[in-house]
Amino acid sequence: MALDLRTSGVSVFLATANPAEATRFYRDVLGLEFVEDSPFAVVFKLAGAELRLSKVPSFQPFPWTVVDWRVDDIDAALAGLAAAGVDLERFDGMDQDERGVWTVPGGGAQIAWFMDPDGNVLSVSQRT
Repeated sequence: MALDLRTSGVSVFLATANPAEATRFYRDVLGLEFVEDSPFAVVFKLAGAELRLSKVPSFQPFPWTVVDWRVDDIDAALAGLAAAGVDLERFDGMDQDERGVWTVPGGGAQIAWFMDPDGNVLSVSQRT
C-alpha cells in the first residue's frame, strides 16, 4: 500500500507553557470544540483536523503566523474577535488599514492577526 497523505488526518501542533490559560482562550474565547486535556497536550477539534497544544515548560513563539482560519467574511470575523475581547496585532512594514487588516498586494486576500496567551501568532483571512 502506497503512502497517500492527501487523505490522512492532520494534527496542528502549537506549544503552551500555560495550559489552563490556553484552554480558556481556545475554548471560551475562540469557541473551539474541546476534545481532551492529557498529560502531554490540550486538544481541540478543527474543521478536518485537530489542534494539539503541547504542554511545555517554556518556549519562544515564532514571530510569524502559525495558524490561519480562512473565513468567508473578514468583517464578521473581526466583529466576533472584538466581541470576544481579542485584540488585533499590528506589524511594522505591513500596510494594515484602520481595522488592522492587511490586503495582499494585488488583492487576493485580506489578513488580520492576533495572538494567543503564549504569543503564538494566529490570523483570520478572507481570500478571493
